[in-house]
Amino acid sequence: MTDQAVDAGGANPSGDDRSPAAPERHFLGRARELKELRADIARAGLDTISGRKAPRARVLLVAGRPGSGRTALAEELVRQVADRYPDGVLRARLTEPDGTPVPVGRTADELLTALGLPAAPGAAEDDLTDALRTALAERRALILLDDAAGAEQVDALLPDNADCLLVAVAQGPLTGIADVRPCTLGGLDTKSALDLLTQHIDPVRVTVDPRAAENLVEVCQGQPAALTLAGGLLAAHPEETVSDLAKRLHADTGESAALARVLHLVHADLPKSAARMLRLLALAPAGDVDPHTASALAGTSLDGARPLLDRFAALGLLRPLPSPLPRYEVPGCLHPLLLALAEREERPAELQLARARMLERTVRLLQSCRAVTETDGPETREKLKNLPPALRFADRRAAEQWLRTRRPALLAAARLAVADGELDTLARRLMSQLVRAMVAHLGTQAAAGDLYGIHRLVLDVAERQRLPREQAAALLNLADLDARTGRTAKALARYRAALDAGRVANDPYATGRAMESVGAAHQELGDHDRAADWFGRALAQRLARGEHADAARLYGRIAAAHTYAGRYGEALRNWRAAVAAHRRTGDVAAHARALSELARVQEYAGRPEECLRTCQEAVEWARRAEDVRLQAALQLRLGDTLERLGDPAAAQLHRGAAERLLAGEIRPGRPPATAAAEALRVDTSQEQDTEACEIRSTSAED
Repeated sequence: MTDQAVDAGGANPSGDDRSPAAPERHFLGRARELKELRADIARAGLDTISGRKAPRARVLLVAGRPGSGRTALAEELVRQVADRYPDGVLRARLTEPDGTPVPVGRTADELLTALGLPAAPGAAEDDLTDALRTALAERRALILLDDAAGAEQVDALLPDNADCLLVAVAQGPLTGIADVRPCTLGGLDTKSALDLLTQHIDPVRVTVDPRAAENLVEVCQGQPAALTLAGGLLAAHPEETVSDLAKRLHADTGESAALARVLHLVHADLPKSAARMLRLLALAPAGDVDPHTASALAGTSLDGARPLLDRFAALGLLRPLPSPLPRYEVPGCLHPLLLALAEREERPAELQLARARMLERTVRLLQSCRAVTETDGPETREKLKNLPPALRFADRRAAEQWLRTRRPALLAAARLAVADGELDTLARRLMSQLVRAMVAHLGTQAAAGDLYGIHRLVLDVAERQRLPREQAAALLNLADLDARTGRTAKALARYRAALDAGRVANDPYATGRAMESVGAAHQELGDHDRAADWFGRALAQRLARGEHADAARLYGRIAAAHTYAGRYGEALRNWRAAVAAHRRTGDVAAHARALSELARVQEYAGRPEECLRTCQEAVEWARRAEDVRLQAALQLRLGDTLERLGDPAAAQLHRGAAERLLAGEIRPGRPPATAAAEALRVDTSQEQDTEACEIRSTSAED
């Protein structure tokens, strides 16, 4: 828990601006510790003494029990020296609120994203830490790692650059990292502790009975967190003297730790409904609380939750977060105590019901967040109209802001729901809506890293619940992301696993999609024979199901594989089949492109006359499709073919026609031939019938 509070203002999903009321506070005390830490930055290390350049960044360690103000001290140090590090300050928390260590790979990924260098989705932990070290090798940055669980976490993230500084916060020493002298915190000195009390209450209440105030500091063991709660409790009861509170704490012998005793009094002092909400906040994902989360957990109204959160913040039970929306953080030192209270006061079934209410509210907010991007349809407009006002977003911008702001909590909610194991149906719905909202607002490329993690969670649930259809969908989505990031062999293995799952589920979409993707992976690996074979299997299924448009596309993929392998006869046969199929389906643009590819293969096969006729036909179909760039590219190809056939005059006419067509399409200084070549380039990997990063689920989502 920090000794500082941050004012935060924002808007709720419905667009009303609200700001959590919290007094501004200042860092107090710890002058000696700050002086020692600042001196330690410039201290000559073991390498410097021996005449060697320090190979890694200096590590400063602030050690202390939760509630000792260790994070506040680290943040104050960072504030004081940040101007020495022009490449900025990076922050990460290394332990979840429930005490689970955060995976090093996730932390490295978050730090890379903060540097503007997001890693490839699904990258291995070693690759992520190597990328982080590389990124920091030429930078002068300050890294603050809060609540480190052990030396291994910190060492994995330590830059190999002596110009960087790493400040770690932990409960004890980081044994294993060389040349680290911990700054171990005890309680605040009496003067600073009394100053902290007077930030909450009228100073007169301290000065009229200084011995009682000093007694209260002693009872609280000088802990900033305990003193903050005590000050909040006194502020809430102006009629109570400092001496009275000290006596109450002395009388409470049920808890040994000062912070736990003060929290017990604060909890007992609250009305029953408020006390229940407070202890249920321990279930908030990542300790990140907003009014929707609080009201859903407690089963109260949204309007009733907002003033309670402000009251908790005034008491020091929550810390307002700097955010455009009303958000609060459950302090890490209070989380285990609140969770213990919840488990003691609530039945297990009630706790599970609270989690279910929270997940259901999150699902509905995500549905609304996505629906605001689809207001063109009357059904979507009607659905939005029927939503309760509290679940509506004012506009697309407000929905995107909510999604970006709540992203860490939403991802944590998905992880917790899957780990719970008893709320799999809600977990599946949550992840489905989270994927769709992210794709709608952020785009598949920008959200790829988060999507990869969500699809892995979906796969965990599908395997646990033995849901082969969803298992196949998750494997396909993961494999697509692997393929896009160059992990083709891994993608191939996942595509084959998806094929097996699709066959178990008797899902023709999944099996057809998997077979085609297996072929694409083989083609990417240069095995064109297997690529053509797998495309052929997918084609047979499409033809059997009467899916003619997909069959036409697959004829083209088979032809492309044969072209790469140099089997021009097979390639020509399949391109002709593709042309015929596109003609039957009435897809004029695809028909024109298939003809252009047929002409290209005829040129490769040494059949210039046939190429000339096919190009002329393709130009006509491209004109019907109003594809100017394709027309121009075909005109250039006609010019090249006529040149080889010995008719330079006609060739020049076609090249002139291409230049006129491209006149409005070409950037200055860019030759027509370049634009035409790009127009003719067919990226067959993009022709797959995919549902990009969408989870196909049998449950009713909307």
